[in-house]
Amino acid sequence: MTFNGTWKVDRNENYEKFMEEMGINMVKRKLASHDNLKITVEQTGDKFHLKEVSTFRTVEIDFTLGVTFNYSMADGTELTGSWVMEGDTLKGTFTRKDNGKMLITTRKIIGDELVQCYCYEGVEAKRIFKRG
Repeated sequence: MTFNGTWKVDRNENYEKFMEEMGINMVKRKLASHDNLKITVEQTGDKFHLKEVSTFRTVEIDFTLGVTFNYSMADGTELTGSWVMEGDTLKGTFTRKDNGKMLITTRKIIGDELVQCYCYEGVEAKRIFKRG
């Protein structure tokens, strides 16, 4: 499966502005910008197992495409939503439990990189990962 493997964050684009729009305070934004996030993806058919390891936490997530689940971001923001495949793009549509606002996340392999894009309240950001 295309996404399988371990991916280490290489760089961010507009990530701090995105986190600010999400309501994350300045100290947490500064720390999160340098979290050394590493994601390990194991896909079997429509089932995914992700392990996210950062400076702040380690979390394992299991989900099935099209099935709603709950997720807690590193800052404690609670979300509910699901992932679907749109062509070669993994697209997540999540709703914040605290304010009902929508967060869209996509993951796509471009060349030898995993590009993760976020869109929240019109603010877009990217985190680019390299195999590691």
